[in-house]
Amino acid sequence: MKKVILSVTNDLVTDSRVHKVALSLKKMNFKVVLVGRKLPGSSKLKRRPYKTRRLKLFFRKGPLFYAEYNIRLFWFLRLRKADVFLANDLDTLPANFLVSKLKGKPLVYDSHELFTEVPELLNRPTKKALWRSIERLILPKIAKAYTVSESIANLYRKKYGTPFRVIRNLPHREKLLMVPPEKYLPSDERKLILYQGALNIGRGLEYAIKAMQYVDGARLLIAGNGDITLPLKKLVADLALADRVSFMAKIPLEELKYVTAQADLGLSIEEDLGLNYRYALPNKLFDYIQQQVPVLVSNLPEMKSIVEQYQIGMILEKHDPKIMGKQLQEALFNRDLREQWIENLPLAAQDLCWEHEEKILEDIFRDLR
Repeated sequence: MKKVILSVTNDLVTDSRVHKVALSLKKMNFKVVLVGRKLPGSSKLKRRPYKTRRLKLFFRKGPLFYAEYNIRLFWFLRLRKADVFLANDLDTLPANFLVSKLKGKPLVYDSHELFTEVPELLNRPTKKALWRSIERLILPKIAKAYTVSESIANLYRKKYGTPFRVIRNLPHREKLLMVPPEKYLPSDERKLILYQGALNIGRGLEYAIKAMQYVDGARLLIAGNGDITLPLKKLVADLALADRVSFMAKIPLEELKYVTAQADLGLSIEEDLGLNYRYALPNKLFDYIQQQVPVLVSNLPEMKSIVEQYQIGMILEKHDPKIMGKQLQEALFNRDLREQWIENLPLAAQDLCWEHEEKILEDIFRDLR
């Protein structure tokens, strides 16, 4: 049985994409090891059908973190037997590339986003130039790669000539969950608007919170954590919206779907802050769809295409609190629209599932078994 080591820079708790890939590779008869990092606040991982390892690091963010992680990862990979290396995102690629060359073993690259265009690098030209130089040095030398949307794949193909495939971050097909409301959330008569995922710059969350001033009969639940958690909580306090906006901490993958199933509307309202967000296909969009929750999404090409193709929600007109508030009100209470969306969601959920994407992964790894 051949062994594949997957590596990421997160703590493995909420990364649904690598978890699905690991399960699929195991199903293909690979021995799977998933490597990430341990943070001071990381929750204990539940038992998984593959091995996991989390590295403890001194630095938690910034250039020193990335340097330390890649050095630690290099030695971790160098000292272990493996037949294939799978690097997730540009921040794990240097160590994986060096070890794959030293050992003469194949490397596969999974780009979860357009890394050099993330909002955190937009006003940091030196850091952006460093990551671009790493990308420019390594990507043309990679034979097997895939990413999350056709727009990002096309950009990489044109820029580096690397044959990128597309594997969207879709959830496994599941039966619609019927969860008693009081089991996971306080029960009341108000509609539930859900945002799930990382709380970072450019996710549109500030606008969503301000929009709740103009929405009646609903509350916004923010499920996740990130760099702007504290500023968002302060904004809620400043606007006296504690009764309309609630925060849930990081929820383990196994439990998040039960929260999703109770929502009346799911948000994926990223701002157009560079190409990474413009071409994004966030996994939360498909998680909402799988639990047959109508959505409100940004007017960005990849997300807009999905929503318009299946007619399962509304496209945001503008990141303006009053306009957003009006659209939220309509999306929650326009009975004709909601009946149409709810009628269309089962077909979308059936089509947009990991079982279809998994076939592309099998094709990529076929000659590596």
